[in-house]
Amino acid sequence: MNRPRAVARVVLAVAFFAVGIVHLKAPGGFVAITPDWVPYPRNVILATGLCEIAGAVALLVPRLRWWAGVMLALYALCVFPANIKHAVDGVAIGGVVLGPWYHVPRLLFQPVIIWWALWAGTVIDWPFRRTVRAQP
Repeated sequence: MNRPRAVARVVLAVAFFAVGIVHLKAPGGFVAITPDWVPYPRNVILATGLCEIAGAVALLVPRLRWWAGVMLALYALCVFPANIKHAVDGVAIGGVVLGPWYHVPRLLFQPVIIWWALWAGTVIDWPFRRTVRAQP
């Protein structure tokens, strides 16, 4: 199981790192889907980009891996309202309104991302083993 988890970890780290870079280079689309109750949305988007990059790097560092898994899972949970707003309000990004073919799978995949971060970070072994690892 170590090799599949290592591959999953690298894939997740690359994805979070890439999206973090996009948050920093082109925050406008993310600002557009940020719920109205979030203060200073542009600053929050820039901060979340830094968090994604830091989490991606930390996921690859054994000493930080457990915490990275926890924090990336929490991050994925916290951005869920933006994904909901994007779907419900039909927010156009770059002039394109994405339909249910994009939003339904995206919303359904969010719990998978949360699980993936926890599994890749060695926080959980489920469903492969039914134990929860304590912080190392």
